[in-house]
Amino acid sequence: MDYTMNRLVTGASLDDADARTRKALAEHGFGVLTEIDVRATMKKKLDLDMPGYRILGACNPKMAYQAIGMEPRVGAMLPCNVILREVDGGVEISAIDPVASMLAIDNAALQAVAGQVRDLLAKAVATI
Repeated sequence: MDYTMNRLVTGASLDDADARTRKALAEHGFGVLTEIDVRATMKKKLDLDMPGYRILGACNPKMAYQAIGMEPRVGAMLPCNVILREVDGGVEISAIDPVASMLAIDNAALQAVAGQVRDLLAKAVATI
């Protein structure tokens, strides 16, 4: 089972792909709660260079509230991470598949919510 949903945005800069990703996420009910600039962190902490790599922590508040109500510790697995990484020819966007990430939790109702979140994330990734 794949654990991410992926899309290559050809000819785009990291900043352009970031803006397009945030717009697509917002259009599908997600906000970005966290942002990690992995390239800057590796440079600062290890003095290593790498291609652009960002992690956006996306959250659909309604779905997160439902999931936390069903499984209070599920917050350890939230938010849904979306990565943007520079590759040859553009930027690859990869969003976590919530169904895959929730397989460790034996709760059919939670799996149903994860399926709804996956559908929304897949639509967002497809529109970037």
